[in-house]
Amino acid sequence: MLDYTDMKILDELSRNSRITMKELGEKVHLTGPATSARVAKLEDSGVIEGYTIKVNRVKLGCYIHAFITIITESIFHQPYLSFIKTQDEYLINNYKISGDGCYILECRFPSNELMNQFLEELNKHANYKLSIVISK
Repeated sequence: MLDYTDMKILDELSRNSRITMKELGEKVHLTGPATSARVAKLEDSGVIEGYTIKVNRVKLGCYIHAFITIITESIFHQPYLSFIKTQDEYLINNYKISGDGCYILECRFPSNELMNQFLEELNKHANYKLSIVISK
């Protein structure tokens, strides 16, 4: 069972996973070694699964942010899933969903032309509905 301190550690690591154990300890009122032991316990128990970075895709030239609702024609989704595995360049997330589709893709594209090429290839494996993000 997680206590208040564990939750505070998770909150702080979610904001900055590069924080030192000493700095983290100061924020949660523990020593660096005690904080390190708590973090190790959270990792060992599987509460912390890993650490990531947040990439600003706009600064990488990917200006078009799109959500694509995927509608497969059959219950056999493997062709679609195999295609998606080859699309790391544009794909941010692929969620299996309930409701008006089978999956929702979150993607970033550098241009309309490349997005169109992606959609033409995608259409060989599934139908889709495209939504472009206007603002966040």
